[in-house]
Amino acid sequence: MIGLYLAVGNANHMAPWGGIDMLLSTNPIAIVVPADQEPPIVLDMATTVAAYGKVKTAAQRGETMPLGWMIDRLEQPLTDPHRAEEGLLLPIGGYKGYGLSLIIGLLAGTLNGAAMGRDVIDFNADEKSTTNTGQAVLAISIDAFGDRAEFKRRVDAVSRDIRNSKRLPGFDRIWLPGEQSAAKHADRVKNGVPLPAPLVASLAKLAASLEIKPLEVRG
Repeated sequence: MIGLYLAVGNANHMAPWGGIDMLLSTNPIAIVVPADQEPPIVLDMATTVAAYGKVKTAAQRGETMPLGWMIDRLEQPLTDPHRAEEGLLLPIGGYKGYGLSLIIGLLAGTLNGAAMGRDVIDFNADEKSTTNTGQAVLAISIDAFGDRAEFKRRVDAVSRDIRNSKRLPGFDRIWLPGEQSAAKHADRVKNGVPLPAPLVASLAKLAASLEIKPLEVRG
C-alpha cells in the first residue's frame, strides 16, 4: 500500500497569501511509498517553511530563528521565537505553499466537519477545549495498478539513481525523503534521545508536581 496522510494543524500560524489574519495552520502532509531492498520513501512535511514545533524548540533552547521562518504583521523578518505570537509562519514556495495548505485544510478539515480557519482552537493557549482536529487518510493499493514486487523494484531503481546522481560542489550525499529521519531514529534507539537542559528542567518540574519519578538523564 501507498499511504497518504493530511491534517489540519490544531493551531493557526499562517495567513492567506497577502493577508495578516492567521486563518491557516502548518497543515502537514505525509506520504509513504514502499520499496524492495531500499528504505521506503517517506515524505513528512509542513506546508510552512518551518513547523511551529521548531519555533517552540528554538525558544526553549534560547536560540534565534533563521531568516525566512516568520515575519511580523508589518512584513518584517521575525527571528525571536519568544515573539512568535506577534508573527506569521511563512508558507513553503510562497503562494504555492499557501494554496497547498488551504487544499489540505479543506480535505482534512472542512470535508469531514472538523475545525478549519477561524474555528481552529490553538491548543498552545487552550488546553481544555475540544480541538476537533481534522485528518484525512488515503491508502492506495499497488496491486490495483500492477505487480507489487515489480513496483517495489522500480522504486529501488529510482532511489539508487537519485542517490548516485552527480552532486553539486560541497554536497557529500544526496538524501532521499525519510532517510535522515530513519538514521536518526536508529541512533536514538541505540544511544538515547538528547534533550536540552531547559526541557529537562521543565520535565523535572512537571514530574515533581505530579509526584512521579523524574526522567532519567544520562550525562
